[in-house]
Amino acid sequence: MPNLNDFSFRAQPRFNESEFRPLFAKAVNLRTVLIHCFDPRASEVPAVVAQHFGEVYPGENVLDEAGNRVGHTTTLFPVSVAGGRAVAGVQSIATMVHLFGIERVVVVHHSFCGATSFTTDGIIDAFKHEHGSDISSAFDHDSICISDFESSLKYDAGVVRAHPGVPRHVEIYGFFYNIDTGELTEVVSDIPDTVNA
Repeated sequence: MPNLNDFSFRAQPRFNESEFRPLFAKAVNLRTVLIHCFDPRASEVPAVVAQHFGEVYPGENVLDEAGNRVGHTTTLFPVSVAGGRAVAGVQSIATMVHLFGIERVVVVHHSFCGATSFTTDGIIDAFKHEHGSDISSAFDHDSICISDFESSLKYDAGVVRAHPGVPRHVEIYGFFYNIDTGELTEVVSDIPDTVNA
């Protein structure tokens, strides 16, 4: 078995983290992080959001002369999580900000999402009863289910904005996606005033 750590960037000759980050960001020009639900009925959300913002998705691999994958043309990074809740995506957002200097975060919740089929107290009680586990303090109470789409999108945009891994200049949007019509409806638009910043 090969030493799998040989396949990390840090293991490469002459690796220097401070020099690597700008090169990495140039090789993969990501501008937008998308947090959306992993429900397969909403699988076209990344393409719809990319079209809305004029982003490239899914894009193509960029190959060097030897055929190695050294870059990519996509400008949108989708993060699929339960219910499209931002709390499950903030680590990915912070990582993408660090590596690529992300300009925009988009949170999308969709119609007839499974996260609308239960309440926070209901899932906590079910875990106690069915699994003998108390998850009441394991998660942010307001990020577990979706009881109202407008409220959940505003809440999630606030979670993103308040996170220390998201610089003030990053734009934050919240959209509702209708899985039957393909319509994307803007609910939240948090665009910092860069003139007075």
